[in-house]
Amino acid sequence: MNKIKRGDEVSVVIGKDKGRRGTVLEILSNHKVLVEGINIVKKHTKANPNAGVEGGIIDKTMPIDISNVMIWNPEKNQPGRVGFKTDKDGKKIRIFRSNGAAVDL
Repeated sequence: MNKIKRGDEVSVVIGKDKGRRGTVLEILSNHKVLVEGINIVKKHTKANPNAGVEGGIIDKTMPIDISNVMIWNPEKNQPGRVGFKTDKDGKKIRIFRSNGAAVDL
C-alpha cells in the first residue's frame, strides 16, 4: 500500500514550488508523481500540419519526486507524515502520524 495515492491533496516541501498545494493526478512507476498545477514548464513544440498540431510554446506539468511532497492534513492545516494501522476488521488504513486521524475519510 502506498502512502500517497491518486486524488490525494499534497503539499510540496522541497523545490521551486515549495509551499504550494495540489491534487495528485498520477503516480508514475519511477517514484514520481504528477501534481495538478505544480512543476509547470514551458515546452517548445514544432508545428506538424499533417497531424493538425500548431507550433509554439505550451505549458506542461512535469513529474516531481514522491519524496518532495507530503499529504495535506486538513485538521492541523499543515502537511503531515503518513503511517499505517490495521482497524478492527483487519483492514490496513492510512493515518496521520501527528494526530492519528484516518487519511481516507
